[in-house]
Amino acid sequence: MNAPSPYPYATHLDVKFAPLSVVDVPRLVAECQDRWYNQTLCEVNDSVIRLGVLQGEYHWHKHDRDDEFFFVLEGRFWIDLEDRAIELKPLEGFVVPRGVVHRTRAPERCVILMSETRAIVPTGDT
Repeated sequence: MNAPSPYPYATHLDVKFAPLSVVDVPRLVAECQDRWYNQTLCEVNDSVIRLGVLQGEYHWHKHDRDDEFFFVLEGRFWIDLEDRAIELKPLEGFVVPRGVVHRTRAPERCVILMSETRAIVPTGDT
């Protein structure tokens, strides 16, 4: 019997779309059954673009060497920092700089894009 994952997230680090391919975000969103889904869409230089279809809360964490950019496509998305909470609405984005402790959450289902380095550990650095 396998031990349960410490985080209840469906995180897929495989690259879904190769260069010169159409990135079909609506199809992935329509097919998503997970409450916290993260899929790497494509690589751009040394970075990746990821799709998040999210509802609920992520845990508090930080990335020691990597910045993260979040961009909301649908719904509302919150980024909690130690001293404040940022609410993002559709077509708004926000950068969390490396080393900043944060938690993301979506009280209702939302769809976001993330840009970060290929080497980032999505659950944070220990």
